[in-house]
Amino acid sequence: MFQGLSEKLQETFKRLRGKGKLTEDDVNEAMREVRMALLEADVNFKVVKDFVAKVKERAIGSEVLESLSPGQQVIKIVNEEMVALMGGVSSKINISSKPPTVILLAGLQGAGKTTHGAKLANMLKKQGKHPLLVACDIYRPAAIKQLQVLGEQIKVPVFSLGTEKPVKIAQESIRQANSQGQDVVIIDTAGRLHINEELMGELRDIKSAVKPQEILLVVDAMTGQDAVNVAESFHRELGIDGVILTKLDGDTRGGAALSVKAVTGCPIKFAGIGEKMDAIEPFYPERMASRILGMGDVLTLIEKAQSAFDEKKAKEMEQKLRKQEFTLDDFLDQMQQLKKMGPLSSILEMIPGMGKQLKDVQINEKDMAHVEAIIHSMTSEERRKPVIIKESRKKRIAKGSGTSIQEVGRLLKQFEQMQKMMKQLTNNPGMGMLGGGKGKKGKKGKKPGFKFPFS
Repeated sequence: MFQGLSEKLQETFKRLRGKGKLTEDDVNEAMREVRMALLEADVNFKVVKDFVAKVKERAIGSEVLESLSPGQQVIKIVNEEMVALMGGVSSKINISSKPPTVILLAGLQGAGKTTHGAKLANMLKKQGKHPLLVACDIYRPAAIKQLQVLGEQIKVPVFSLGTEKPVKIAQESIRQANSQGQDVVIIDTAGRLHINEELMGELRDIKSAVKPQEILLVVDAMTGQDAVNVAESFHRELGIDGVILTKLDGDTRGGAALSVKAVTGCPIKFAGIGEKMDAIEPFYPERMASRILGMGDVLTLIEKAQSAFDEKKAKEMEQKLRKQEFTLDDFLDQMQQLKKMGPLSSILEMIPGMGKQLKDVQINEKDMAHVEAIIHSMTSEERRKPVIIKESRKKRIAKGSGTSIQEVGRLLKQFEQMQKMMKQLTNNPGMGMLGGGKGKKGKKGKKPGFKFPFS
């Protein structure tokens, strides 16, 4: 996501930071490059024109050109204007003061309404809500069955009346929610291959019948400016409250994310970032701008870690590290919790400065599966005391895990290095995570290197 745009903008700003003093010509040149980068990222041309004009107006002021770090000031301005472009602040769901809160999902066929309806229900359930999914797509084959399967998967009830009229299904679902104590109703509606009066008429009828607190439009980020055009049409015909932008983890240039709010006036409320049921997150303009400009996204990283890692286990792990009792079982447990946070490459890109360093690094998620298989093929004693694993045991473990003896040996070697590094850190807390001090036996500034096995 945004890789091309991010690289071009960072290269432009790198040149600005390299200058001790900026002239108006320097700013004009930088703005030309920013304009080209945004257009290539498929951002709406009117949006680009307004954005560049605002940044330029602020950037050629005396407080920038005469400051001690003018390059940094320009980057700060670009960041602020980009945040404003995407809505300024995160937009939350309008919760009804009298339950249930009704959320109507709309969008074209294939945008991902059904899947993201279930993802939204799953997210709200984790927040303590009691959602009800409603199957109002009576036209697409197996649409009702798909919603029921997803509902079972996330343990959320699904209301359906078969092929009854969508308006009646929606009305009955509200009665069901009131009687069963469900406080959020998510209505999955039918889509079409393109916008037509039949589709809009049905949506308007449902809107009139159930008076939803939220009408969320689901659009595919991969369609670029078409997504923005669709959002504009739906807002004009139906009046939407926000957008769920799907496939933001894909090979998209990102123009839709940067254009939707400016063109339609409707904020992006959620972003779909993968196929799993937990692969949806609130859309934060300031965090997205930070990612685009290569500044990382530490807040999202912390939130992911808090939701994925067990606090009790974390305290137990801390004690084990202090006592130097870290085993392969613990390593496996940590790795499995890390996987809950999402793809490793996405996690690393949230760390400030890592995006550029990872540009040419290929992270193979299968490596983690290999490591899991190797550890699972060990006995409990071998996991506690890897030192007892000699050639005959390596051969058995390799055969049991479907890997090679070399891979088993490499994992053991790297686990040993990691234990040494942890020993140094616990023996000398003053070293910090980068090992800049002097350990008991180590030389100043030296530490055992550790990289992920097989990478």
